[in-house]
Amino acid sequence: AMNRRIVVLAAAFVLLLSVALGRAFWLQAVQGDAYAAMAVRQHRETVVVPAARGTIFDRNGEPLAIGERTITVYANPKQVDQPNELTLAAVDELGADPAVLYPQLLDRSRGFVYVARKADPEAASRLEEMGFAGLGFYPEEQRTYPQGPVAAQVLGFAGTDNEGLEGLERSLERVLGGKPGSQTIVKDPIGRALDVVSTKPETAGQNIRLTIDHQIQANAEAVLRDTVGRFGARSATAIVMDPKTGAILAMAVAPTFNANRFPTTRPDRRRNRAVTDTYEPGSTFKLVTAAAALEEAVVTPSTEFRLPPTLRVADRVTGPSFARRTEQMTVREIVEYSSNIGTVTIAQRIGEGMLASWIERFGFGRRTGVDFPGESTGFALPLEQWSGSTIGTVPIGHGIAVTPVQMARAYAAIANGGVLVQPHLVERIDGRPVERRRGKRVVSREVSRQMLSMLRGVVVEGTGTEAAIPGYTVAGKTGTAAKIDSNGRYSHSRYVASFVGLVPATKPELVIMVMVDEPRGSIYGGVVAAPAFKQIARFNLQHLEVPPDAPRTLRRDG
Repeated sequence: AMNRRIVVLAAAFVLLLSVALGRAFWLQAVQGDAYAAMAVRQHRETVVVPAARGTIFDRNGEPLAIGERTITVYANPKQVDQPNELTLAAVDELGADPAVLYPQLLDRSRGFVYVARKADPEAASRLEEMGFAGLGFYPEEQRTYPQGPVAAQVLGFAGTDNEGLEGLERSLERVLGGKPGSQTIVKDPIGRALDVVSTKPETAGQNIRLTIDHQIQANAEAVLRDTVGRFGARSATAIVMDPKTGAILAMAVAPTFNANRFPTTRPDRRRNRAVTDTYEPGSTFKLVTAAAALEEAVVTPSTEFRLPPTLRVADRVTGPSFARRTEQMTVREIVEYSSNIGTVTIAQRIGEGMLASWIERFGFGRRTGVDFPGESTGFALPLEQWSGSTIGTVPIGHGIAVTPVQMARAYAAIANGGVLVQPHLVERIDGRPVERRRGKRVVSREVSRQMLSMLRGVVVEGTGTEAAIPGYTVAGKTGTAAKIDSNGRYSHSRYVASFVGLVPATKPELVIMVMVDEPRGSIYGGVVAAPAFKQIARFNLQHLEVPPDAPRTLRRDG
């Protein structure tokens, strides 16, 4: 009986041993890799290291958008052994919200929670020295805009994850963003970092140089702010452009906002209206009608017209504009004094089909291709939809919608000798100049010269005398257009006042367009927008050291 018990016991031990061996074999040989990986995971952790974002500079190398170094602090709740003390320390050092952080640290089903995103590096390092279990740290950039409000609507914004959300930050994401890296950290059993075992380096984003000059931009914004304030306007827009290249030196909108407070700014404040918004140009659009008539040789600057006091076109009557003087007017005088009846009479000589094709040739009704997201095409009525009265409205800038950037480009074609250039904001990417399409000729040199001469007359003795600048010749055109009310009729109280000017008029270096939306009290482009143009132009001529081309007019300003 004794032997039987020994045999049974031995058999039981053998059975146990074989089960243990079988289990050991199963764990080590069959499932060994999985458990090894678990062990490594418990002691190893891989974190993504975000890439540094490229810097955006102005044309002179002044930084407009930069990345500041910060530290992001995270925790693994499975390894946190002092949730209470850690929460208190994070509140003290990093300003964490205890009501959010404490319950997250207690939740052991999670392997990763943020303690603080983009914290001050010194505060993070003080927390690290306290030696809490389960904490981790990695560098991350905070996007900042050192110039505050300057060019805020142009730059746009990069969010918490350093990804471009609006403006150039968004459209240039591929270039600015870079590629993230990673690092694997070995930790002790309670989750304190011992060593970094492998790193995949991140690739920094590329730097961008814009055509914007931050001083010209800041000045334009300041002038617009004053103009909006003085006339109680809804908003105002200005563009400063080099007519030879299409480079935009300023694209300003008022009211503006501080780019560092982007997330708390109302969306309508953040729009870059110079590119996304349209308006009826009014008399500034007469440039197209006059240039088309000269190029088609249906008139010369000295062609005379006998103009009636009112003009009936189909079912509409065009009255005289306020500057109407004599019955007899030349084309030059029609432009200088902005005669509506005269302009419509010229348009009738050109004819509907020809005028429609000229509007298209000047780039209206389609995008300019400016390198900014969300560009509007504007609206030009297709010829097949013209009615009998269209020839009485479109030539004087009504019943057509344009963007400020389209308008600046049309005037640049007159300034540069007849070529439609590509407006642009980005000059260089990673130090390399951006390739541009060659401009397309729209009018001859001779016609652009004749137009320039007539536009000088506007400022010397026509509707734009407020735009005159001592020491320089100025060419330009005023515009005043009623806005359309919700009932589809033209408003009697809401207007858009604008002025587009070229300086110096003998050899234009700059096109400057100013548009003021819904000024109150005074509505005319010559009164509201021309003085703003003058202030912007005076600053720019001085800043760019453009020599005076009419020195004899300097004395009058004394």
